[in-house]
Amino acid sequence: QFCDTGSRKEHVKITSQSKPGFLERLSETSGGMLMGLVTFLLSFYLLFTNEGRALRTAKSLDEGLSLVISLDSIHSVSQQNEGRLVHLAGPLSTSKPLFDPSYGLSIWAVKLKRNVEMYQWVEREESTEYEENGEIKKETKYSYDTEWKSEVVNSRNFDREIGHKNPSAMAVESFTAVSPNVQVGGFVLSTGLVDKIDDFKQLSLSNLEDPHADVTRGGDYFYHSDNPRRPEVGDLRVSFFYAGLSGDDPHLGAADKVTVIARQRGDQLVPYHTKSGDVLHILYPGDLSVEEVFQKEHESNNMKTWALRAAGWLAMFVGISLMIRIFHTLVDWFPVVRDLVNIGLKAFAFCVASSLSLLTISLGWLFYRPLWALLIASLSIVPIVVAKSRVPPKKQQ
Repeated sequence: QFCDTGSRKEHVKITSQSKPGFLERLSETSGGMLMGLVTFLLSFYLLFTNEGRALRTAKSLDEGLSLVISLDSIHSVSQQNEGRLVHLAGPLSTSKPLFDPSYGLSIWAVKLKRNVEMYQWVEREESTEYEENGEIKKETKYSYDTEWKSEVVNSRNFDREIGHKNPSAMAVESFTAVSPNVQVGGFVLSTGLVDKIDDFKQLSLSNLEDPHADVTRGGDYFYHSDNPRRPEVGDLRVSFFYAGLSGDDPHLGAADKVTVIARQRGDQLVPYHTKSGDVLHILYPGDLSVEEVFQKEHESNNMKTWALRAAGWLAMFVGISLMIRIFHTLVDWFPVVRDLVNIGLKAFAFCVASSLSLLTISLGWLFYRPLWALLIASLSIVPIVVAKSRVPPKKQQ
C-alpha cells in the first residue's frame, strides 16, 4: 500500500504471522532465560569491581593531593622536581600551525578537524502490531527524507531503494590533524594529555576565499554543490573545528590556557603512578588551583561510581526479569491473571535486584572499609522487609 505524497517518499508494508503456540513461546522464553542468566552474572562483576575502582581512585587522589608540587615557573625546568608530581598552568603552544592545503586553511591549534557531510536519503520506520483473525499483523510505515549526514547511509538496507539511492562513498574524507609537539611553557605534554584536549569549536570561514572553482563558501561551510540552497543527493559540505588554540589569533583571541597535574620527566609531563595503584594524568581547561583540580577529579569519580552502580542494578533487574519470565508465559492465555502475575514479577525483580545489589556493593567495600560494608549489608534486607510488610496476612481459620 503506497501513499502518494507527490514524490513517493512514504509507503506502508503490512506483514502477518500466525500467533505463536504455547510450546513456541516457551522455547523463546527459555532463550531469554539463558540471556538473563548471563546478564545477572555480569551485574555482580560490574557492581563488585566498581566499588574497588572507586575507592582505589579516591585514595590515589588523596595521595596525589598530599604529594603534588606547584611550579613557580613554567618556563624553566628544575631538576629538583625530577620524577615528582607537579602542578602547572599556562597557555598552550605548538611548534607549527596545522594546515588543510585542500581548502587553503591553517590555524595555530593543537587539533584541527575537517568534518565532511553528504546530502543523503534517510529512511525512518514506525511499526505497530495488532491481532486480527487469529494472526499477529505488523504495520510498518517507511518514510524517506534528505539530510546532511557525516557517515555514508547504506541505501541498500532500505526497504525500498528505488528512488532513494545514496552514493557508496564520499569524494572528500573527514580527518583530524594533531600537532606533534604541544607545550605549556617549557614542558612537553604527553600523548595522553594531548588526547584530553577535545573541546572542539567550529572555525569561522568568513575570512577565507573559495579554494576551488567547484567549491562555494556559504556561512561556515564549503559546499561541493551547484546550488548550496537546493542541494542534491551526493552533494558535500565541509566544516572545520579546532581544539586548543595555541597562539594569539586576531579573530579567535588569545591562546587557550590549561592546568596540568602529571609527573615531571625531564622536560616532559607523563603519567604518575600512585602507591594506591591508580594513575594521575590530569588536564583541565583554564587556570585552576591544585585544590580545584582534585575536587573536580573527586566529583568525576563520584559521578562515574553512581552511574556504574545504576547500570549494575539495571542489569541485575533485567537479568532477573528475563529468568522469571517463564511464569508470565505460563499464564499468558488468561488476561486478568497475566496482568496480576506481571505486576508481581516486576515487584519481585525490583526487590531482589535492590537487595543483591546492596549486598554486592558491601562485599566490594569489605576489604577497604569493613564497618561501612556491614552497614550497607544490613540495608540489603530493607527491600525484602518492605515487600513482605505489604503482603496481606492470611486470615485466621
